[in-house]
Amino acid sequence: MRSAADMSSDLEISRRAVMRPVTDVARAAGIPEEALELYGRYKAKIDPLLVPPRSTRGQVVLVTAMSPTPAGEGKSTVTVGLGDALAKAGASTVVALREPSLGPVLGLKGGATGGGYSQVVPMEDINLHFTGDFHAITTANNALTALLDNHIHQGNELGIDPRRIIFRRVMDMNDRSLRNIVIGLGGPAEGTPRQDGFDITVASEIMAVFCLARDLDDLKERLARITVGYTYDRHPVTVRDLGVEGALTLLLKDAVKPNLVQTLAGTPALIHGGPFANIAHGCNSVIATELARTVADVVVTEAGFGADLGAEKYMDITSRAADVAPDAVVLVATIRALKMHGGVPGTSWTWPTRRRWRREPRTCAGTSRTSASSA
Repeated sequence: MRSAADMSSDLEISRRAVMRPVTDVARAAGIPEEALELYGRYKAKIDPLLVPPRSTRGQVVLVTAMSPTPAGEGKSTVTVGLGDALAKAGASTVVALREPSLGPVLGLKGGATGGGYSQVVPMEDINLHFTGDFHAITTANNALTALLDNHIHQGNELGIDPRRIIFRRVMDMNDRSLRNIVIGLGGPAEGTPRQDGFDITVASEIMAVFCLARDLDDLKERLARITVGYTYDRHPVTVRDLGVEGALTLLLKDAVKPNLVQTLAGTPALIHGGPFANIAHGCNSVIATELARTVADVVVTEAGFGADLGAEKYMDITSRAADVAPDAVVLVATIRALKMHGGVPGTSWTWPTRRRWRREPRTCAGTSRTSASSA
C-alpha cells in the first residue's frame, strides 16, 4: 500500500522499479527460455507451442466493476494487486490483462497498467507501442479495406455495392475529423468515390476475432468469416470471398503470440489484445488466458468497462469460446461511481481530474459521458 506520506505519481513509482530480466520472470513461471522471443530485457513474446502442457489447468479469477466513471474504477489496479497478493501467499499466479489503446492513454482516462504499487512494468512501454501488436492489427484491418477498394477498382467481379460496405478503416487514436470521410476522389485512377471513415483500432472486428482465436489456424478461419459489405443484390460479401484471409493472417503471425512482462512485485503478467467492451467483448486474448492456465494455478484477469458489458460478455462469449469460465468474480465498486450514477453533480466527485469538470457540472441523467472512459 502507498503510505500517506508517499505522494509519488504512478509514473514516478514505475520509474523507480527495479525490474527482473524477463528471462527470470519466465523461468519462475515455468516458461522455457526457448519459448521466448525477447523485445529487450523486460519484454518478451511467448510461443505457446513451445510451452509444455500440464495435466491440470489453473483456476480463473475475473475482476470487473460496477458502471464506471470517465476516470475508470481501478479494475486493472485491483487485478494486479490481487495477483501480487496471491503470489505473496504462495500461490502460483499469473496476471492476464488487455493491452492499452493509445486513444484513452492520451485522453482523460490515462493508461491501463494499474496504479500506485499495483502496476505492470515497464509501464511507459506497455502504454505506448509495446511490442507492436496494435500496429499489426491496424495494418491488417487497413490492408483489408485497401484490398476491398482495389477489388472494386479492378472491375468488381463480386458485384459489391460501394454504398453497402460496412467494414471501415482504423487507427489507434481518437481523431473525430476522420470518423466520416469521402474517399476515392481525384478521378478514375484514384478509385471509386464512396463514404468511409475511421474507427479506433480496438473497435476493429479483426481485434475482436484476434482475441477469440485459439491459434493461428483458428484466427485464419475467423478472419475468413468477417463480412465486409453487400452486393447490389444484398448478398453478404466475406473476406473468404475476396480470398485474402491468408494475407491478413500473415500480417498477424507475430502479434498472435502473447506478451510477457511483470508487476512491480515481480509477478508474471501476460498482456495481449484489447477489444473495447462497448462494441466487442472487452477481454484479453483467449490465447494468453489459456497460456496462463497452462503455467499457473491461479489466473487473475479482468473484463473491460462494467459488469454489464465486459463481465457479461466474458460469461456469454469468451468463456464459451474457450472453456475459461471464472471460478471466482471480484466486483470493484467505488464511492465516486456511486455518486456519479446516483446523480451527484460532477463538481462533487472526489478524483484527481475533478477540475476538468468544474466548467460543466454533469449528473447521471440527461448528459453524456466520454465513450473512451473505461476501456
